[in-house]
Amino acid sequence: MASTEVKPATPVTQVVAPTSRLKAVLSNQQFLLLVVWLAMVLGFSLISPIFFSVDVAANVLLDWAPLVLIALGQLVVVISAGIDLSVGATVGFSGVIGAFAMKSLTASGQPTATTLVAGVLVCMLVGAFIGTINAALINYARLVPFIATLVTLGAASGLSLVLTKGAPIMGGPADAIFLVTPWIGPFSKPVVVIIGIVVVLWLFMHKARFGRYTYAIGSNSFAARAAGINVRRHIVKVYVLSGVLAGLAGFFFYLRLNGGAPTSGFGMELDAIAAVVIGGAALAGGVGRVTGTVIGALILTTVTSGLIIVGVDPSWKRVVVAVLIAIAATLQALRKTEGRAA
Repeated sequence: MASTEVKPATPVTQVVAPTSRLKAVLSNQQFLLLVVWLAMVLGFSLISPIFFSVDVAANVLLDWAPLVLIALGQLVVVISAGIDLSVGATVGFSGVIGAFAMKSLTASGQPTATTLVAGVLVCMLVGAFIGTINAALINYARLVPFIATLVTLGAASGLSLVLTKGAPIMGGPADAIFLVTPWIGPFSKPVVVIIGIVVVLWLFMHKARFGRYTYAIGSNSFAARAAGINVRRHIVKVYVLSGVLAGLAGFFFYLRLNGGAPTSGFGMELDAIAAVVIGGAALAGGVGRVTGTVIGALILTTVTSGLIIVGVDPSWKRVVVAVLIAIAATLQALRKTEGRAA
């Protein structure tokens, strides 16, 4: 009987259609945001060539730096299925308290470096304190995050005005303002430090246990608790981190203004939420990327500077931001619809 030779099966190579690749690229919200930002830069540069200059880039980065700090703090809170309305008030209050501390140290003859280090630590501690209060109101007073952070928003903004009587606190190191001048190209030293903070936070959120716990709590807090995660303790960490980042933003405003103004963070909680939503985070929790929020904040500051330079009323920024939020929310809804259909 003739033997039959069995030939090995030829491996089947899956061919990805070009249309599928294009669809995957277009469904990447971070990529789309980057395209939108580049289109804005190109558009404003064509209308007014001065926009494409080192000076304007430096100004955009100075606006972006404090916004990205509070937006990333807001992102972490939103991913955990919370909200922090107090970040803008924390910026102003921490800047004011830090200004008082630096004014006192300057008057006592302390060197500039010591004074600034003390100032940044004070601002961070003030932010951490407000974040701890937020977490306590949520964990133990059983207030929903919206109400809890609304309480601290009112308290912090009111105390800032009471302590300063509405006037900025000056008298710190006179040469502190020179730190925000361009150092390497359009980048000042504080902006470079903030970029480093962004990188560290990206690692914590996307490569470390802190991020995994945050996403788990935001997706399903009951399941996270059943899996052994101490939800209350992690909520404290989340809100303290948001407060610390807002405190750092308050110190940055101090450097830029050479003083602590009680209104320096006024309304920034709305800009932070806008950057988070534009960046692709879901306010329901469990979804969001650091890179998306970073680009979202960059888009907001680019819009503001661009409209001013081309001679358009900056109030139109709100209209542009509203359109971007609507587009971002629509993309999220479409992705959810496609996920259910699959």
